[in-house]
Amino acid sequence: MCLSIPSKVVKIDKEANMATVDTMGVQRDASLDLMQEEEIKIGDYVLLHIGFIMNKIDEEDALLSLETYREIIEAMNEEDRQMAILEDDECQNRGE
Repeated sequence: MCLSIPSKVVKIDKEANMATVDTMGVQRDASLDLMQEEEIKIGDYVLLHIGFIMNKIDEEDALLSLETYREIIEAMNEEDRQMAILEDDECQNRGE
């Protein structure tokens, strides 16, 4: 099962239609190709799936979700923590 952790947009490259997002301290690039109807700005919180920004979410909801993720991650060992944060990059839509 894939879970999307809220990520904050920290940079936008309009020419490449890409954004750099921060997911709990890990930065990665994500495509904006699926967000043609909704404008994404620096500081917005978004959800990603396999390298694409799928939708923008409310900041308050994002912060509440991030707090829950932090509580879960604190209970993990360091290797499991990094895997939980990074696994979204490898998550494929498997109909789950």
